[in-house]
Amino acid sequence: MLSFDLSYDELLTYQGTNPRPADFDQFWEKALLELDGTDPETEFADATDFPLSTATAQHLYFTGTGGYRVHAKVIRPNEPTGPAVLVFHGYGGEQPKWVDLLSYAARGYTVAALDVREQVGFRTASQTGNDFNLHNHLVHGLDAGPDGLLYKHVFLDTRRLADIIGALPEVDETRIATTGWSQGGGLSLVAAALTPSIKYVASVFPFLCDYQRTWDLNLDKGPYDEIVTWFKKRDPRHLRQDEVFNTLGYVDVQHLAPRIRAEVTLFVGLEDQVCPPSTQFAAYNRITSTKELRAYPDFGHDDLPGAHDDIYQLIGAKLS
Repeated sequence: MLSFDLSYDELLTYQGTNPRPADFDQFWEKALLELDGTDPETEFADATDFPLSTATAQHLYFTGTGGYRVHAKVIRPNEPTGPAVLVFHGYGGEQPKWVDLLSYAARGYTVAALDVREQVGFRTASQTGNDFNLHNHLVHGLDAGPDGLLYKHVFLDTRRLADIIGALPEVDETRIATTGWSQGGGLSLVAAALTPSIKYVASVFPFLCDYQRTWDLNLDKGPYDEIVTWFKKRDPRHLRQDEVFNTLGYVDVQHLAPRIRAEVTLFVGLEDQVCPPSTQFAAYNRITSTKELRAYPDFGHDDLPGAHDDIYQLIGAKLS
């Protein structure tokens, strides 16, 4: 265990490497105002290809910042009990299948799974069918400064999803949980940071944390290797290194973590060379709300044994 990263004791106190931009708070307050000024144009459409007797499966469409039309899957139980769960998928990964969401609906929970823009390939009729981009998402827009970063808009999409689901008549907005693995783990934390009413987060080895640390470790593992590729292609002598990491700092989960008011459980594999433990602890150690760590000493970016069942039970207990 810990064959390439900090010792466990060092991880528990590690405070991150990537710089925090001086105007970080102002940037996100402005971004949230930008979101508020964007008409969501919310639309729910029944999913006729997945009929249910105890719930209704729906496609949710909304407009995010930049005019992008975003999609999510939603299951709304016929006999709701109030809570809701927001589910986020991994980097470039596949959104959960309808059947994967049924366990929460069986408890009477409304459940929504976001399609991260540009990754899953979902498009409306007005856009190019099956068009998607799975490359360089992390550094997409970096040359245009913090407002150009694609992840700025993805982060705001999590807030918009939370607002839409929280406003449904069957949902108690004070009983919403978020969960996901890798990128989904990072976005689960982001959603809670940007939506203070979220009650609980179950985050599994979160991506999108402490970018300069991943570069320092030089593991040559995707997707953080996109930063190395960017330097090779755009700044081979690293003349802009400070600027680059400062810009990425605007979408670094560790800097949003102090805004979280929800209770958090973090699952981490201590041999994770995709999302190194130190990057995850950089975010975890900055969370000031109630939190718990569940470490797997011999596992990396793997299907952590028991984690799926634990998360289901934890969400049930925290939202009851």
